[in-house]
Amino acid sequence: MRRGRTLILVLLIVIIALALGVFIIRQFLLTQQPVDQPVFTNVYYAAQNIPQGEEITEEFLATMQIPQGNVVTVMYTEDELGLLLGKVAKFPLDQGVVITEAMVTDASNAVPISGPQWASLIPPGMTAMSIPVDRLSVSGYAINDGARVNVNACLLFVDIDPSFQTILPNLTAVLTGTGLGGTVQGATGTGLAVEGLPILSLGVAGTGSPQGRLELDPSVQQPYYLVPSEAQRPRMVCQTLLQDVVVMKLGNFPLSQTTTTAETPATDPNAQQAPAVPDIITLIVSPQDSITLTYLMYTNAKLSLTLRNPTDQSRLATEASTLQFLLSQYNIPVPAKLPYAMQPAITTLTSPVLPNDAVTVPAQ
Repeated sequence: MRRGRTLILVLLIVIIALALGVFIIRQFLLTQQPVDQPVFTNVYYAAQNIPQGEEITEEFLATMQIPQGNVVTVMYTEDELGLLLGKVAKFPLDQGVVITEAMVTDASNAVPISGPQWASLIPPGMTAMSIPVDRLSVSGYAINDGARVNVNACLLFVDIDPSFQTILPNLTAVLTGTGLGGTVQGATGTGLAVEGLPILSLGVAGTGSPQGRLELDPSVQQPYYLVPSEAQRPRMVCQTLLQDVVVMKLGNFPLSQTTTTAETPATDPNAQQAPAVPDIITLIVSPQDSITLTYLMYTNAKLSLTLRNPTDQSRLATEASTLQFLLSQYNIPVPAKLPYAMQPAITTLTSPVLPNDAVTVPAQ
């Protein structure tokens, strides 16, 4: 019995010792291990917007703390201020951007950037071009900066004489006094003479009349000569030329402060001026499309823009619109010649005017 009690006492002592050991280890050894604290490093960022080509000075800079593990070698840390000062921005830097080596360059290696700041908005390989517009051609000014549009063009075609490059019909006249004369020195009369050669003398009677054509009257079987009753009527065609074109700006770009002050007369600052109605629009197009627009603009083609959904990037094949296309596509019949007509004669289409119509005058 005594041996059993001794064994139980020994086991209790061992258990108490183990529990005490675990408590000491957790309470002292584990809590005394040092805890790793994060290390922060100051890096430089743009405290304000830095224009392209601007020299980096301390007024443009500020520092922020980021964990040491997030710092990369291309960043400028607090002890590298001397390496950053004096450099120039390769491109515009927005406020809050962390400055890296790729964003700046030495002033000696910098290429001077000339031109307006909005030139950087033009994608590489594209160009900006302005064309004249009015209220109707820009969808009542629904088209504005950043819009995406299609460009339509309407052209007028006439028949011309290939040799004269003049509009048909040609003018006709009667030749009189044709023949060969004697040998004289110089020019005489309406003829031209070369020394030692005979004169070819020509005479033109009358001022000329439009060239017509000879036809046979089926009733009396007599020929008669037809001449045009009016000048040739041009034939019109309209087609979509460009699709999904980006509008850079509607209206004029702002002039520099110096130019504006020099050219604009002094006005009352409190006086309210009506906004100028834009008469040009600048489009971002390819160089080839800019040549096309230039040709159309200087040949008096009528250009109009249609507004697109900015998310629509589709290209649709369109058919040119002519008089023949309208008649066949929309099933428009040609009116028959009847033995009666409306009175008075209708020669133009005029919108009716109602007594309650409000006359709207756009701002000028």
